[in-house]
Amino acid sequence: MNQLTFYVTEKQHHAGRTLYEWLLEEARELGILGGSVFRAIAGFGRHGRLHEETFFELAGELAVKVEFILDDNLVEQILQRVHAQSLNIFYVRYKVQSGIV
Repeated sequence: MNQLTFYVTEKQHHAGRTLYEWLLEEARELGILGGSVFRAIAGFGRHGRLHEETFFELAGELAVKVEFILDDNLVEQILQRVHAQSLNIFYVRYKVQSGIV
């Protein structure tokens, strides 16, 4: 099994919805059994600019992490869908062990 994590921002949109919603819907259509979205409270990216959640800050600049646990075949399928849309999304993929106890 693999964990596939995409990093996007709150304000990124694609096909009329937020990018994280688009990723979840694509995953569901492929038969991926689950996915989760996590919103950051602070961070910085490749440009080195710090973003923090404050009372006065408007939404949109913070990172959102979209995670899936899936097999190699499904990883390739969702990455192909992202590539086909010419999206520029940073992702991380690594092997994981999962189960239910």
